[in-house]
Amino acid sequence: MDSDDLFRLEKVRQHDPDIDEWLSGDPVPLFSIARQWYGFIRQCGDDVTETLHDGCPTACVGDAAFAYVNVFKAHVNVGLFNGASLDDPQGLLEGGGKRMRHVKLRPGQGVDEEALRMLIVAAYGDVKRKVVGTGLKV
Repeated sequence: MDSDDLFRLEKVRQHDPDIDEWLSGDPVPLFSIARQWYGFIRQCGDDVTETLHDGCPTACVGDAAFAYVNVFKAHVNVGLFNGASLDDPQGLLEGGGKRMRHVKLRPGQGVDEEALRMLIVAAYGDVKRKVVGTGLKV
């Protein structure tokens, strides 16, 4: 991925209260999963910004998106904007797009949490390197 491959968003901020409201939604079992993982995403670095994009919480480095969460009828997606380029030895990532991949999480079904944390951190680090390497505003 080079700087042209960064997915850039407008109106990002350090902490978006609209995201907190979104994360307090119902059904509780699904939104609890979304809160857990978006909370982890927010903690990736002091330079993480966020916005609601396409109706779901999206985390960025500067204005370059790296991760999102979204709640569906029976599962939660943790999506990585550059997931196709990430090493995924546990095979958690799904999707066939050019760049994006996601992990589906369902209440009552386990996931290798350490592997998912490593994927999120890798996605953050990859986008951060691209942002810093191109001199884009962080």
